[in-house]
Amino acid sequence: MSAELQQLYQQIILDHSKSRHGEGLKEAAEGTVAGQSHQYNPTCGDEITLRVIRNGDTIAAVSWEGDGCSISMAAASVLTDMVGDGLSQTELLGLIDNFREVLRSRGTVEADEEVLGDAAAFSGVSRYPARVKCAMLAWVAAEEAMLASR
Repeated sequence: MSAELQQLYQQIILDHSKSRHGEGLKEAAEGTVAGQSHQYNPTCGDEITLRVIRNGDTIAAVSWEGDGCSISMAAASVLTDMVGDGLSQTELLGLIDNFREVLRSRGTVEADEEVLGDAAAFSGVSRYPARVKCAMLAWVAAEEAMLASR
């Protein structure tokens, strides 16, 4: 990864950690179904409660409350933005699997920006195993919340 791209990715993470999108748990509207998951990373103390609201098979909203490092909070913010376009449950699970594969690769799998968008910014985290859990926290919560809403 070029130094310029790495710097851009760092800026995306910093921007999302300062201006957190989707923060504040939303209530489910009538006719929708909500699932929620609370995740805690005992290694560093990061914590998040994430709610997924579905309208049929479509994700209507993702919202969250949390406290933690810039990586975990930025990852929740980026996830919220990605789902904001009304993904299906299958599409969201595919994104989560793709994100997980990149982060667990220890730098051997390059993130596809066409698929992951701003979430590709976290690809550098894969080289720091202790930080992978920080980046995955919201994504694991989204997966469990979505499954809980079924």
